[in-house]
Amino acid sequence: MDVTADRAEADCEAVSEMLSRVGDKWTIQVVVSLRSGSQRFNAIKRKVDGISQQMLIRTLKALERDGMVKRTVRHSAPPQVEYALTPLGLSLSQTVRHLADWVVTHREKIERNRLQYDIHKV
Repeated sequence: MDVTADRAEADCEAVSEMLSRVGDKWTIQVVVSLRSGSQRFNAIKRKVDGISQQMLIRTLKALERDGMVKRTVRHSAPPQVEYALTPLGLSLSQTVRHLADWVVTHREKIERNRLQYDIHKV
């Protein structure tokens, strides 16, 4: 078997898996909400409209596991937990910003294309 082909297939699988993780609705919104700096759980929950407490917990844990978010516990009474983007998470947020800019720039053209396609497919 071709080693290059095996490597390409493994890379493709890794990219697909990571795009599934970072491309989901909640991950993007959490990352964007943390761009402004470290925040406590409830502040993130208020910024991410519609996210449940359980989904926010899962999303933060997944981002922490991937090394994109750092969780810091402040030993006070009661303990305070803050979340912040790591350099890796910040680089993701910048990439997401570029993608968002692309969408905004091309949104109208894409909508026109969809309308034309739908008209011709009927």
